[in-house]
Amino acid sequence: MRRSWISYQWPLLRAMAFLQLDVARQTPGVGLAPFKLKEGVDPADIHFGELGYAREAYASYQDFLRARESGALPTSVRFQVCLPTPLAVIGAIIAPQHIPSVLPAYERAMIREVERVCAAIRHRDLALQWDVCIEMIQWDGRLPRLPAPPHAAQVFGRQSARLCDSIPREVEIGFHLCYGDLDAKHFIEPQDLGKAVELANVIVSNVRRPVNWLHMPVPADRHDDAYFAPLTGLQRGPEMEVYLGLVHGSDGVQGALRRMRTAAKFIEGFGIATECGIARARTPQTVRELLRLHAGAARAFS
Repeated sequence: MRRSWISYQWPLLRAMAFLQLDVARQTPGVGLAPFKLKEGVDPADIHFGELGYAREAYASYQDFLRARESGALPTSVRFQVCLPTPLAVIGAIIAPQHIPSVLPAYERAMIREVERVCAAIRHRDLALQWDVCIEMIQWDGRLPRLPAPPHAAQVFGRQSARLCDSIPREVEIGFHLCYGDLDAKHFIEPQDLGKAVELANVIVSNVRRPVNWLHMPVPADRHDDAYFAPLTGLQRGPEMEVYLGLVHGSDGVQGALRRMRTAAKFIEGFGIATECGIARARTPQTVRELLRLHAGAARAFS
């Protein structure tokens, strides 16, 4: 149900009485017509109920518990829940002129959704990740149809703080800085990790609790010093792990090792990952192969 990321919310928004289809527009690259406010709607009357994420998380958590109880998972593993930032959903599915009216209500609903997740799942079992894609593209500044808002550092920093304020300290939190994964392609290719490091520093300096991990993408064709050098400017707290999305099926263990060796010149102690999740829109065979590559690269590097 959630393979298409934010389009999971399209049917929910379609059911909102204060929204109607904006048939004159179509969301670029997504193929879904966006929504606009119905005429005469007072922004004060906009309200969202349950968004569905907590319900899905709790159902998946039962599978996690069974796998752990059977010994298939070690007891130290946490259950990770990944959520899009509210701007990712509303910014992509609501007509631009109505985003300022709709976004605050949707953000409040997402925060309530997180509170439900935290109430339903043991805190020591839980890890929450915010998927930061639209903000990453806006911060990068090279995609004209997604311009950054005025005072972007303040806007993104305060948003990150609000999204994390109600999360208990025992729950781990992380941020996935994403350049998109539509049809397994970035919206734009990062020139280097400079913009990701800048946005990471904005987030970490504003969130009023420890950030446990950050994830950043590494394209398959980048194993040069210039790409990784900005990592020296990352404001990294003692509790924060960094994961680099440098595992690609296209060039296997050796390709991952090339990127890992270059990264190690600029950052000490990092984990490895794919650029944007493992299982999204992929076959079980592909997932198993990616897991094999992770294990092979980690063994060879250590």
